[in-house]
Formats: sequence, structure tokens, C-alpha cells
Amino acid sequence: MEIRPILSALMRSKTGAILVALQVAISLAILANAVYIVQLRMEVVARPSGLTEENDLFSINLSNRKLAEHAEQIATQKQDEATIRGVAGVKGVTRVSQTPLSWSGSTTGVSLDRKQAATSANVSMYITSESLMKLWGIKLADGRDFNQGEFREIDTSTSKEFPDVVIITKALAEKLFPDQASVVGKTIYFGTGDDAYATRIIGVLERLQTHAAQIGAKGEISVILPIRMSNDPYSKYSIRAEPGQRDRVMKDVEAALRKSSATPLIINMRTLEEDRTRRYRADNGLAWMLIAVCVLLLLVTASGIVGISSLWVTQRRKHIGVRRALGARRIDILRYFVTENVMITSIGIFCGTALAIALNQLLVSKLELTKLPVQYLLVGSVIFWILGIIAVAGPAARAAAISPATATRST
Repeated sequence: MEIRPILSALMRSKTGAILVALQVAISLAILANAVYIVQLRMEVVARPSGLTEENDLFSINLSNRKLAEHAEQIATQKQDEATIRGVAGVKGVTRVSQTPLSWSGSTTGVSLDRKQAATSANVSMYITSESLMKLWGIKLADGRDFNQGEFREIDTSTSKEFPDVVIITKALAEKLFPDQASVVGKTIYFGTGDDAYATRIIGVLERLQTHAAQIGAKGEISVILPIRMSNDPYSKYSIRAEPGQRDRVMKDVEAALRKSSATPLIINMRTLEEDRTRRYRADNGLAWMLIAVCVLLLLVTASGIVGISSLWVTQRRKHIGVRRALGARRIDILRYFVTENVMITSIGIFCGTALAIALNQLLVSKLELTKLPVQYLLVGSVIFWILGIIAVAGPAARAAAISPATATRST
């Protein structure tokens, strides 16, 4: 088929062709970047926390307890743990200052030298009375877990004691010691200056997300400290239930704690699954919103192609009839409109690719987004070529069905 007659027809209907090409260009630019952002959001949502069998874990917060002497508070904490362990279906429990993805927790700065003017990294601080590695199923990349003699019972109101050892994440180790194959045995400091606490690294975790689970490597900048503290009106316990028994165990644990307490307790419980859902609610919401936008863009673009093509069929009825009378087959008419649409779509795709790259550069500079991979542009282009062919198929089929006699009648 010669392209010249198609170009000649398009030049006589420039407005419609330009509108369709512009619509394709804008849609491709938005679609490619939107799908890329959705993919990035889904990767963030799917990040492993470092904990195994998350659906069996939940946390419980106890408050409304009067602060007593240090020894009595420690005894109460241990009694709480014993009460929880006594519930059927409880696999493990430990007192902990925070849990991953919970949005609630504390951070502090660590340095490599007391003489530093500023800390080297800001870390999410997990303070635990027993092994979190065993309870949470965290994997070691290097070193070992705490032994029982390394846990400290500290009265924060009177003592400046600090544990001698610490376990850090692989992400923190790479940030502090980027050129070191192993950091076990190295010393880091909590804070700076003469009052900074020196601790020795005894273990490196594969990963442990922070309480805020930030995007990127900083979402795994965490440390674990072996401390049981008093002078805290709140007690947080992380509990692992036997597989499939979590919901029942949660109810039984609450009942057991209320029964064992001499005073009324304020108890709040939440599963790790709920924490994960809450943490990534905004990411999931953004992803679904962008998916809806993409679907609407495709529908609008297809509707535009159908509308313009139908208009051209109506305007060219006589022209089509003449061609049919001169021997043009139905397949020739069909191929004419499909080729015409592919040409317009191709121009739109070419412009849309350039527009998509420009939009991505803007997002990179404003939102710290990474460069748009070329495969998103390639897949997007194929989608719009296919969409254009499908959209024009109906009007083209109607054009091919026009009989020479009907089309050449004077109106």
C-alpha cells in the first residue's frame, strides 16, 4: 500500500490527527512514569522486615502501672513475661522497646570516635531483655547472639551504665565500615564527646527494618542492645504464637494479664501484620490511584481513536465508495485505516517517549526518583500500538463494509 494517499488524507484532516497523536504522547509519558512509580512502591511494600513468620507475631503494650523501686519494677516485668509464657500457644516472649514497622520507637546517633563533631549514623534502637534473634527469627550475617551474662538490668533514673556489646545490621556495618569484610570486634560509640558510650560489635544481622521502615538503606539502620530497664511507665512485649493460633492467643494473653494484675491495666495489642498494613497504607493507596489513572488514560485514548476514526469514516464515505467501485477490496479499506492509525500512533509514541524522559528527569530532581528504565518505554509503546489497532478495528470494519452503490449516492 502506498503511504502517499494516506499522508495526503491526513494533511486534509490535520486537527484530528494532531489531537490523537498528542493524546497518545501525553498518555504514554504519564503511563510509563506512573507504572514505574507503582513498581517502586510495590517493591517497597514487599521488602522483608528481617523477621520470619510475621503472621505469628504480635505486640502488647501495658500502661497505668505506678512506678516502684527498681527491683520491684524488674520483678513485675519478669512476672508479666512468666504470665504470658504460661498461656497455651505462646512460643516466646520478650520485653522490647519497639517493633519493626510500628512507627513508634526511638533513634540515637552512633559514631566511630568520641572526637567527632557529629555522629556517623542515626540508628533505630531496639532494647530487649532477651534474645530477639530467637524470638523474631532474625538471621546472622556474621558474629553471634548475646549470651545471658551480657544482658544488663539498668535503673535509668540513677545509673549511667551501658551494655558493653551491641548487635548491628549489615546496612549499618556497610555505612560505618564500607571497606571492611568483617566488623565483629570493632568499637562504636553512642553519641559523641567524653560522655559517649563505647560498645563492641559482636554480631551483624542480615537485616532488621527500623520502626519507621524508611525507604532505602536507612530503613535497615538498626541496633539491638541487651538491656532490661526500669523507670518506664510503659511495658512493651513482643510475643510469638504457635502457627495458626495468634488470634486466640492474643485474647488469652490479655485475659491472663488482667487477672494477674492487682490494679486495672490499659492494654493495647497489635499484630505485626497490622503494623505492616498501616505502614504501607499510603504506598498501597498511591499505587492503586496510579493504576486507576493508567486505566482511565488507556480508555480515554482508545475512545479518542475510535471517535476520530468514526468521524473520518463518515466524512470519507464517498471516497471509500469510489475506491470500492474501482476494485478496492474490503481488506484494502481495512488496511488503509489501520495503517493510517499506526502512523498517527507512531508519531504520538515518538513524541511521548521524549515527553516521558523529560517528565522522569523532573521527578528525579524533585522527588529523588531513579532514572526510568528503557523497558517501560518499550512496553508502553507496544501497548499503545496494540491499543490503536484494536480501537480503530471497529470503525475500519464499518468502512470496509460500505457498499459502492450506497457510498456514491448523492445526498
